[in-house]
Amino acid sequence: MNPFLTESNLPFEAFNFEKLTNDHYLPALEIAIQEGKKEIDTIVSNKENPNFENTIESLEKSGKLLDLVSTIFFNLHETDSSPELEELASIISPKLTDYSNDILLNKNLFEKISKVYESAEILSLTIEQKTLLEKTYKNFIRNGAKLNEGDKEKLRAIDIELAESSLKFGNNVLKENNSYELYISNPVELDGLPESTIEAAAATAIEKGHNNGWVITLDYPSYIPFMTYSTNRELKKQLFIAFGSKAFKNNEFDNQPIVIKIASLRHDRATLLGYASHSDFILEERMAKTPQTVKSFLENLLNYALPSAKKELEELTSYSQSMNGPAKLERWDIPYYSEKLKKELFSIDDEALKPYFKIENVINGVFKTAEKLYGLTFNERNDIPKYHSEVITYEVKNSNNEHLSLLYMDFFPRGGKRQGAWMTSFRNQSKENGKNIRPHVSIVCNFTKSTPTKPSLLTFNEVTTLFHEFGHALHGMCADGNYQSISGTNVYWDFVELPSQILENWCYEKECLDLFATHYVTNEPIPSEYITKIKESSNFLSGLATLRQLSFGLLDIAWHSQSPTNITNIKEFEIEQTSKTDIYPIVNETAISCSFSHIFQGGYSSGYYSYKWAEVIEADAFEAFQEGGIFNKTIATKFYDCILSQGGSEHPSILYKKFRGRDADPKALLRREGLLSETV
Repeated sequence: MNPFLTESNLPFEAFNFEKLTNDHYLPALEIAIQEGKKEIDTIVSNKENPNFENTIESLEKSGKLLDLVSTIFFNLHETDSSPELEELASIISPKLTDYSNDILLNKNLFEKISKVYESAEILSLTIEQKTLLEKTYKNFIRNGAKLNEGDKEKLRAIDIELAESSLKFGNNVLKENNSYELYISNPVELDGLPESTIEAAAATAIEKGHNNGWVITLDYPSYIPFMTYSTNRELKKQLFIAFGSKAFKNNEFDNQPIVIKIASLRHDRATLLGYASHSDFILEERMAKTPQTVKSFLENLLNYALPSAKKELEELTSYSQSMNGPAKLERWDIPYYSEKLKKELFSIDDEALKPYFKIENVINGVFKTAEKLYGLTFNERNDIPKYHSEVITYEVKNSNNEHLSLLYMDFFPRGGKRQGAWMTSFRNQSKENGKNIRPHVSIVCNFTKSTPTKPSLLTFNEVTTLFHEFGHALHGMCADGNYQSISGTNVYWDFVELPSQILENWCYEKECLDLFATHYVTNEPIPSEYITKIKESSNFLSGLATLRQLSFGLLDIAWHSQSPTNITNIKEFEIEQTSKTDIYPIVNETAISCSFSHIFQGGYSSGYYSYKWAEVIEADAFEAFQEGGIFNKTIATKFYDCILSQGGSEHPSILYKKFRGRDADPKALLRREGLLSETV
């Protein structure tokens, strides 16, 4: 029986992953498309005058089965890809694009939407209903509803090519990542590496089919410790170039032509719709509004960060020379000397901290944080089918002990999983026929695995990553809107990082760390002096870190705010666009664009600036907690009521003012990162 086509009798209508096979996708997809088309035909053929209920709400509620099939498929394609799933993606993606365009380019449907948009009924709608109406109307226009028939066909062709190219881009990056291994047979070449890293490398070697030796991969839990602790500069150079040259080798997995193709198609699509560039198109529906605003925002931060970054690099270089290291630091030198200097200045490093961050304890810590802030509780459920054996499933309840959400957590790297960390949903929250349909949310990470002698012990960066993704999850789990398309994390892209980034702040606070940071062997709490050092070192090399993020944002906006027709050499283009932020020697063998999945595979095109934009907002928001107490119930309740539960029901600037009573202070981020002498 096809699990997509049978009603779930599992707790909370959970999807039955255990019954799912790859053969189920296409039959369910075809049925879902036919169902969706019938629902659209019903709206269009309705003889009644179009109104909010029979047009906008009916459209919002259509395509539920198709949402389920596509959501499950693409989420599993990200976590457990295989040649068979890649082949299915190449079939499914254009079908979905065609279906979407059939709706968005339906002239009769748009006429009905326009009549509702222009009617007097709009005056009697709630704020949330007005938001949905506005979004629906704009969505049709921004996807070609006003184009002539010839241009509509051009748009269809572009959208299919874009969908196919994005899939190809992601598959190439994954294959390049998985095909690389640094095999080490001489134990001398392990010098400097922590015991846990060596043990993990030995286990990886066995997994890769070696009888002995050690293997370092490009997965973060393997790559980062090697770059941070290895004393072998030549191997670090080799590894760095391998990481930075993914899909940039003129081989079968080369993304250079695909990057230019994606950028060109996006530009063509935007100009066809009447916009100057893809950035102009995207930013129309963002808080920043225009490419000029984004560029000014990034340039302003650059003015503060660049002097600090240059000074930090000089200090790092002097430190290297004092250790008889290189007189001129290359990019592959930075992690090693940064960690050494950090340990010398603050008497702390990741290896000293990791024993206090056993993954089970950190999970418990993030749960306790949510409980103290918002009254949420988390209970593991063993009766909910999982899409992979490593997944842990929880039922989440609110402060009234009512069911709030399902939460799936998937923490470790594996062959078919893309790199990085992200939050996603298998079902979004909405309300229908008097029922509050609660969400099914997932957190996916690539954390340090356990070894034969040690449990999974996280780096501090992995701890903050878990808190970050959990912040996104809270945004999805606490949603309480009527319409799923503007519920939960369906908000302006430069606002969506507020709930995630603000939660990272708790990782630096003693009151929070004391909840969960205990030694995995002795169960002793993390020493107070360690917490002090974590806090003191939080701004260590913040100028260089800010510069790195700004370079990504500037590169993204450069790709998408102009026509890429004259770009023939990706490396030269990158050098030109990041020249203001690049204070290291150029490495000709690498090009970030070819594996920049955020903008060429994910949803961050013309939006990478959002991380820094949201940091400004969350830094200001966290100052409210600092002033009132990081677990202050009154402030937390206000944040829950004004931000977490509201989704995209109103413009984010309005929601934020309801929480803070004013706009965010742009200097809050500069204060926190030590780039401004002014204090709170």
